[in-house]
Amino acid sequence: MARALITGGAGFLGSHLCELFLDRGHEVVCMDNFITGNPKNVEHLFGRDGFSFVKYDVTNYIHVDGALDYVLHFASPASPIDYLEKPIQTLKVGSLGTHKTLGLAKDRKARYLIASTSEVYGDPLVHPQKEDYWGNVNPVGPRGVYDEAKRFAEAMTMAYHRFHGVETRIVRIFNTYGERMRVKDGRVVPALISQALRNEPLTVFGDGSQTRSFCYVSDLIDGIYRLLMSDEVQPTNIGNPSEMTVLQFAEVIKKLTGSNAPIEFRPLPEDDPKIRKPDITKARQILGWEPKVPLEEGLTRTIDYFRSVVS
Repeated sequence: MARALITGGAGFLGSHLCELFLDRGHEVVCMDNFITGNPKNVEHLFGRDGFSFVKYDVTNYIHVDGALDYVLHFASPASPIDYLEKPIQTLKVGSLGTHKTLGLAKDRKARYLIASTSEVYGDPLVHPQKEDYWGNVNPVGPRGVYDEAKRFAEAMTMAYHRFHGVETRIVRIFNTYGERMRVKDGRVVPALISQALRNEPLTVFGDGSQTRSFCYVSDLIDGIYRLLMSDEVQPTNIGNPSEMTVLQFAEVIKKLTGSNAPIEFRPLPEDDPKIRKPDITKARQILGWEPKVPLEEGLTRTIDYFRSVVS
């Protein structure tokens, strides 16, 4: 039975990863300090064979008893509202946290996977975004704390691979949605769904022509697991290439929730990407992976979840 450490394990993606690993017969050490994670996301896993939890800040020296086969570093604020409120913590978990988790993987001879992001491409000048695109990032803008933390994390991961021989994997995650997203996450899916359920005006920034590509969480987690089990060292995009404008997306949310609320337009935030669409050719060829859950099906499940938590 293989054993995995998952940092940020009580977060949206981390909790789904913990679940998948347990379902596939692995032991899981879930680590989180609850800066943005939520104990409710993993409380159903307590008592399951092979699951243990450690409350800890991964920017400090990490000690985990026993053997480790995999280290997956998912700890990080990941939404604009979080990293704008917690810029220093975001930079620290991307730099110090990556360093500490890589050091642990090196010590235990464990395979390492870093959760990177489509934000490494910044406001892209290439469309769709392919892994060999170096990006268009403003390093000193308000979003730079997240973008550059992840770019540094990728560089550190490759340095440990090249210099120390650590088995490493880099996943670039595109927009993902599903159960356990926070209501006040600040990202487009929870914002629009919670507004629609409360029959409040749906907030769309700019004129809504900016595009996004939304991947349901179960598809994403499957892709991440396949990447971890593959031999691919270079960064790999995992996301849904089905692209739509934010305004179109707001209309879909209105339809699925039955909301009659109006759409309210607000100024576009600084450095907000105008386009976002993954090129997943590599994932298809190397991992045999592509998303399967249609948008309306995934959104219906997500809306049902939000009905239970939106007050």
